[in-house]
Amino acid sequence: MNIGLLHPGAMGISLAASARESGHTVFWIPAGRSQASRERAESQSLSESGSLAELCATCEIVISVCPPHAALDVAGDVSKQDFKGVFVDANAISPQKARSIHEMMMDSNIDFVDGGIIGGPAWEARSTWLYLAGVRAVEVAQCFEKGLLETNVMGEMIGQASAIKMSFAAYTKGTTALLCAIMAAAEEMGVREALEKQWSSNGSDFADRTQNRLRRVTAKAWRFSGEMEEIAATLEAAGLPGGFHTSSAEIYERLAGFKDAEVLPELDEVLKILRSR
Repeated sequence: MNIGLLHPGAMGISLAASARESGHTVFWIPAGRSQASRERAESQSLSESGSLAELCATCEIVISVCPPHAALDVAGDVSKQDFKGVFVDANAISPQKARSIHEMMMDSNIDFVDGGIIGGPAWEARSTWLYLAGVRAVEVAQCFEKGLLETNVMGEMIGQASAIKMSFAAYTKGTTALLCAIMAAAEEMGVREALEKQWSSNGSDFADRTQNRLRRVTAKAWRFSGEMEEIAATLEAAGLPGGFHTSSAEIYERLAGFKDAEVLPELDEVLKILRSR
């Protein structure tokens, strides 16, 4: 089977690897993409398409893996093509946005599968899960059956895969944002050292783990801002306050400048940026 990938970022390329290990040919569009994307595509021997129209004419399944703010635009571009296959949105978006994309695809007579990825890039067994929902979700899951990516079919109801992704990330990434705010505030008030000492009581390594967590999240913060906004919208649609994750989005926006940094910043640098207004 021919599978189109939009686009081979750090996560997307690992999905492509699992699809290829399962015997499929994966296509991508190199036009306008970065050198890093080209190197990733070459590392997994992806096949090139000259345009989105060509990719849609070649592939039976097209998978979107992009930052959440771009999900609607990517889906809209595909909906305008003469595509007769399955479009999979595997982005960190709210269930209601997934349903909106589903309606868009239905208007264009394109089958749709809702997807949500939990975990980092799938380079180790049982480390990354792709949740899927939709009438053709089982068919999509079979594309990865021999690779390292784990799949879990939620059923046919669109929005369920996005819902579990939002629920999971609300805790994992939300608590990291909370720790960022706590550490920056403690630094501003001159009590960070005392706080870390308290955290280290009875031999706990929580202070060290927190420092590492703040430094490591800087590489992905530029993507997490949009994801926090999607989580806020998800909670509000469920009748719960979304304000915590709206604030988390602002925390990650402050760290967005660390994108593409070649080395992890020191903690003092991270806290300085967080405290800037």
